[in-house]
Amino acid sequence: MMRQVVLLFVLMIGYHAFAQESVRPVKIVFDVTSDNVKTQESAVRHIKMMSQAYPESEFEMVMYGGSIDMVLPGKSTVAADIEELSGRDNISFKVCEGTMKRHKIDKTALIPGVETVPDGILELVAKQKQGWGYIKEGGN
Repeated sequence: MMRQVVLLFVLMIGYHAFAQESVRPVKIVFDVTSDNVKTQESAVRHIKMMSQAYPESEFEMVMYGGSIDMVLPGKSTVAADIEELSGRDNISFKVCEGTMKRHKIDKTALIPGVETVPDGILELVAKQKQGWGYIKEGGN
């Protein structure tokens, strides 16, 4: 009987520790390089749904290369979502200044709320070094 009580106690402590770990906030960076509108829409949908499911977590989307139109009003199919989501404290959208330079795009041309970083790839590496999870969006 005593063994059963001890086992039950150990299982309860283990379950409690596991339950606390599973709701711990996370930090996730999304990598978007695709010019495919479906991929871009999917990426924004992922960040939107995850931020609703995990409001204490942090999310960042880094866009460079072919995804440049994603951050330009009039060209982006996700402009309204990006503008709305970027107003939340736990979500940021960052675009590569190198990509902007190659496409001759000024910061004033970006969707309101989109920030810039000198280099998209280095931003992703820095976030991973800080312990952020990494998601590569693509394939649609």
